[in-house]
Amino acid sequence: MAALTDFSKLCVHTQTTKPWSIEECITHFHAAGIKGISIWRHLLEGKDLNAVKALLEVHQMDVVSLVRGGFFPSVDKKQRELSLEDNRLAIDQANALGAPLVVLVCGADPKQPLEVSRQQIQESIMALIPYAKNAGVRLAIEPLHPMYAGDKSAIVSLGQANDLCEAIDSPWVGIAIDVYHLWWEDELKKEIFRCGKNNNIVAFHVCDWRVPTLDFLTDRGLMGEGCIPVRQIREWVEEAGFEGPNEVEVFSERLWAQDQKQYLEDIKKSYLNYT
Repeated sequence: MAALTDFSKLCVHTQTTKPWSIEECITHFHAAGIKGISIWRHLLEGKDLNAVKALLEVHQMDVVSLVRGGFFPSVDKKQRELSLEDNRLAIDQANALGAPLVVLVCGADPKQPLEVSRQQIQESIMALIPYAKNAGVRLAIEPLHPMYAGDKSAIVSLGQANDLCEAIDSPWVGIAIDVYHLWWEDELKKEIFRCGKNNNIVAFHVCDWRVPTLDFLTDRGLMGEGCIPVRQIREWVEEAGFEGPNEVEVFSERLWAQDQKQYLEDIKKSYLNYT
């Protein structure tokens, strides 16, 4: 398996370095030689988007994605309408910052069957397509691990994401493949190639699954710290036609407690050695 030899495709999510503000992420990523950044929306609250955009440009940062939209299903029609409103705001924010896509954590409502939530997800995404197209921003469906099916996502496999994407059938809708959520699937390679055949892979997220895992949300590891065959999956994704960046998305109380500048250097080492 071929190792990476440089950082040209390295992108880091701002949530990976959670203790930092958006300004700190931009300046420190740049100083570390990291050009790709995926921005989490909570860091934009109360910010002047023009100022953030200017800072990104000064530091020659490439905005890979805006995270996150979605959370469409609800038994409450008013809540579904509010979700669409928030997703239109996310699209506007992405457009203002030059982000080519919004990652969708699709959501689920435990008060209704998963099938109903999936139908609401499809209807909501289809309703957003004209708005996304007008803004020039793609929507990336991110299937999550089944442990999140109760409230975070009714889309819990790459096969389900492929089904949904094919049913919607729009060039403005694709799929974000995250190794943390999908590494365990027995037909992962087949579904990655199915996704690539339809040109639906629009994002690729990497980290690792630590054993034992102390917390299923905030105990992810850097690549090489766990059991995910990250490099193998990356090669499948590339063989399927994806040429975009490798986005490091790590939620870890352990790593957030470390010196974040040293942590960036650890990310770079892990990226070259295990991605």
